Amino acid sequence: LGRMKPVIVVHGGAGRIFKEREEGCRAGVVRAALRGYGVLKQGGSAVDAVEEAVRSMEDDPHFNAGCGSVLNEKGEVEMDAIIMDGKNLDSGAVSAVKCLANPIKLARLVMEKTKHMLLTDHGAQLFAQAMGIPEIPGEKLITERSRERWKKNLEPDSNPEEFQKDLGTVGAVAIDSEGNVACATSTGGLSNKLIGRVGDTACIGSGGYADNRSGATSTTGHGESIMKVVLARLILYHMEQGMSPEVAADTALDYMKTRVGGLGGVIVVNKAGEWAARFSTKQMSWATVKDDNLHYGIYAGERHVKSVDEALASEREGF
Repeated sequence: LGRMKPVIVVHGGAGRIFKEREEGCRAGVVRAALRGYGVLKQGGSAVDAVEEAVRSMEDDPHFNAGCGSVLNEKGEVEMDAIIMDGKNLDSGAVSAVKCLANPIKLARLVMEKTKHMLLTDHGAQLFAQAMGIPEIPGEKLITERSRERWKKNLEPDSNPEEFQKDLGTVGAVAIDSEGNVACATSTGGLSNKLIGRVGDTACIGSGGYADNRSGATSTTGHGESIMKVVLARLILYHMEQGMSPEVAADTALDYMKTRVGGLGGVIVVNKAGEWAARFSTKQMSWATVKDDNLHYGIYAGERHVKSVDEALASEREGF
């Protein structure tokens, strides 16, 4: 049938990416985009593609999601994730989940196997057990870097806000050959957050939104600010009013900045397969594949382009 050319866009979080982590972040988003595109090329759905892309980044310790998540005030990992299918507006999300390698996988099961949209904490854990998802020791998700940062933030003169700039929520949006769109977002949240804090990621319309009638978006940045303006839905609203993905993204990010002083980043695809990756922070790692070309960058104005074949070849050689 292949009426639409499939497109995938991914982000690895908006904020400040330290020099020594740049290469790893670039490689991570590129790998995720290529994996998601592989799913689309084989006729997989947009939902399959965004789940696969996000899973790839959850497994990559460079990002604040899955393994590599930041720690809460007690030194534990608590993760949030959401997935949404633009065909019928079905969505599944989990919040404050621990001891799981891939929260996005559980979010998808919430969407497909329950009548609910969001399961939290202990209930999400029970559901994971019922679904046969193996628990892993919490320590397995904790990197040296997350622990270091947690300790630093505990010092009396520390300013966790300073560190929040390096956020690293991960996300993906896609349109498949059938013209269906989907989004997925996953995060470890804010470093040294209160136990039980839920940010924008698990909240439909804030951390992500997908609707075949307009498009799909996944967000990253300061969660509380994103929730105040319901950022993902706001972007789609602007597209429904006729704005291009890029203008819609910039308009919404600008509103969030002027109205509540919040910074962030977004990836967008519209129903015509046009895409954008925009941010008001210093940096956001992102990658996209369309027409067998890979585009990626981290800094404002930075955009590398490679053919997918070339990218897959260097991927095999280990970037």
